Amino acid sequence: IARYLNHLYDLDMSSILISEFITSQALETLRSKHAVVYEPELYKDRPALIAALQKMEGLIVRNLTQVNEEILVGAPHLKVVGRLGVGLENIELPACAKRNIKVIPATGANAESVAEYVVGAAVALTRGFIPATISTLKGEWPRPRFSSYHEFLGKTMGIVGFGSIGRVVAKKAHAFGLQCVAYDPMLTGDSVELDGLSVPLLSLNDLLAKSDAVTLHLPFLPETKNLFNAFALDQMKQGACLVNTARGGIVDEFALADRLRSGRLGGAAIDVFQSEPAKDLNHFAGIENLILTPHVGGVTHESNERVSQMIADEVNRFLGA
Repeated sequence: IARYLNHLYDLDMSSILISEFITSQALETLRSKHAVVYEPELYKDRPALIAALQKMEGLIVRNLTQVNEEILVGAPHLKVVGRLGVGLENIELPACAKRNIKVIPATGANAESVAEYVVGAAVALTRGFIPATISTLKGEWPRPRFSSYHEFLGKTMGIVGFGSIGRVVAKKAHAFGLQCVAYDPMLTGDSVELDGLSVPLLSLNDLLAKSDAVTLHLPFLPETKNLFNAFALDQMKQGACLVNTARGGIVDEFALADRLRSGRLGGAAIDVFQSEPAKDLNHFAGIENLILTPHVGGVTHESNERVSQMIADEVNRFLGA
């Protein structure tokens, strides 16, 4: 990296560091206009990351590179940070603002993938596909038990956080014949109109009481930390399922596990965790109607292409290329 950085210093173009994975097409888009250092594992080596940023004008990250005061103080030329995703918890926004560094998230680029995950997981939980698979593999042939599960048609999906992703979820859920309701503290009025679909806006308590499936699409903020604690989970409809593709700290995992184990809630799909990578999930042990995935709700081949290309185009535009 050091030899390459010395070479960059003599070039008459902006220099960009990419410290996590980006697609080849987006990488070529950036390289056509800029001098680029692409080190997708660099986030693991903090001293090397800090050293590499000394001469950079652009930085592109996913969610594992911590962009904070420690690295910004040594990046005097940095003008823009591109985020290959939408959550900004790993980027210290006040520190960036103080230095007039533009932060660009890939807003909306992974919405289709997240929405597919949400609706697909809710269907699987409602129909009991996961415990049915476990029982069938044991040779139990549990047809009578799983014949009593319910169709998804006509159920109510509660969408907590009704921004760009929540709205795509509503459209896909509606196509499955679901009734959708939403809660968003940033919205006013009685409903939101989406291409002929009217989605009622409810209070959080009313949404939880009415919804057969609840899906979360909120940022992780002091106001949303542990929003779905024991009290909130107990406001949910008996037997309802919860899908969380937002941020792990929004849900109290231990309280959720207790309510799944007791049967108070019917199932859950959890894609994000209080600590990532998640190493200790023993509190979920023995719960059958449960989907656990490694923060991939918005990550597919197609969404990677869209996210990467969006950020490449936006960083190019910001740096004047």
